[in-house]
Amino acid sequence: MSPLIGIGLRPPHNDEIRQTLPGVGWLEVHSENYFERHGKGFEVLAELAGHYPVSLHGVGMSLGSADPLDPAHLRQLAALVAAISPVRVSEHLSWGSIGGRYFNDLLPMPYTREALSHMSDKIERVQQALGRQLLIENPSSYLQLPGEMGEAEFLAELARRSGCGVLLDLNNLYVSSVNHGLDCADYLATIELGTVGEIHLAGFTDKELPQGHLYIDTHSAPVAEPVWALYRQVCGLSAIPTLIEWDLEIPPLPVLLEEAGRADAILSAAQRTSREAAHV
Repeated sequence: MSPLIGIGLRPPHNDEIRQTLPGVGWLEVHSENYFERHGKGFEVLAELAGHYPVSLHGVGMSLGSADPLDPAHLRQLAALVAAISPVRVSEHLSWGSIGGRYFNDLLPMPYTREALSHMSDKIERVQQALGRQLLIENPSSYLQLPGEMGEAEFLAELARRSGCGVLLDLNNLYVSSVNHGLDCADYLATIELGTVGEIHLAGFTDKELPQGHLYIDTHSAPVAEPVWALYRQVCGLSAIPTLIEWDLEIPPLPVLLEEAGRADAILSAAQRTSREAAHV
C-alpha cells in the first residue's frame, strides 16, 4: 500500500495492529486522547510510533472561539508533539467554547473578516508554540451563519494569512454541499491544493426529516460513492496523504483496511495516468 494512505488508530484495533502491523502508510489519532501519558493508550501509541508515521488530529482547541487559547491545552499538545514527533498536526475550522464552558461539538464559524483575523492570529500563536505548521480542517455543516465570504474562500485566505495548511475532508465537503446546496467543484477550485497537507475520507448518515434529508458526518459507515468521486478528482491533480476515518460503529480491522486499499487503488491509478500523460 502507498505510504500516503493511512487509517485511524482506534482502541478496538490497538492489539490487532500491534500484533499484525498491517501495511498502511501511517496512523492518525485524536490528540486529546493521549494527553495523559501514563496509561495503556499512550503506551500503544508510543510503540506504534516506532513502526508508523503518526498524525495528530485535535478536536478541543476551539480556535474559532472568542475565548483566548487555553494555555494548559496548548502545553499538553506541545508535550505530545515532542514525545511522538508526528508528521502532521491538525485542528478544525470551528469553535466549541465560550466563557470557559465547552460544548461537545464542532460549531460553525461566521465567515467574516473579523473572524478571519481573529482565527489567523490564534493559529499563528499555536504554530509558534509548537514550532510547526498546523493543518485546519473544513467542517461538516448543518447551519450557515451570516458571513462576508464562503467557507472555501475563508479557509484559503486563512492559509495565506497564517501560513497554516489545509486538511481537506472530502466527506465533510460532500455533506455540507448536500445540506446547503454548495458546489463541490467551485469549492475545490477555490482551495489551493498546494496548501492541502492531508485528506480525510469517511462515511456519513442520511437522516430523513419531515422537510427533507439531512446528511450527518458520523464517521460510522463506508465512504460513499460521491465522496470517492471527489477523491478521484483530487487525485487527478495531486497526490496527498489520505486517511480513512471511522469513529463510530467501528468495523473489524479488515473492513477498514479494505477501505484503505480502495483509496490506494484510486491514488495509484491517478498516478499512473499522470505518468503516462507526461510521456506522451
